[in-house]
Amino acid sequence: MAKNTNSTSYEFYKQKNKEEMKYQLITFALMIIFTLVAFGMVIAEYNPMFTIPVIILLACVQVGFQLYYFMHMSHKGHGLPALFLYSGIFVALLTVLAMVTIVWW
Repeated sequence: MAKNTNSTSYEFYKQKNKEEMKYQLITFALMIIFTLVAFGMVIAEYNPMFTIPVIILLACVQVGFQLYYFMHMSHKGHGLPALFLYSGIFVALLTVLAMVTIVWW
């Protein structure tokens, strides 16, 4: 008698989707916490020399979370879009670095 592979496949995808949803909820909660931390630092009026770099760091971490989990960059088959995205980020960083260098001197 042939074994029914549809139910096994269904259970596999159900478990995989459950784990992915768990990671997305954890990531969403972390992003909310990061936003509240940044907001709290501004409300508490910490030294701007400390607050601004921390907010920028938290923003960069949030961008990474959004790309990796919510834009599904962790899945296979997203090589070319990821290449273009990371190339654009690299060019943007080089542009900002060049402008800061020009203004600094």
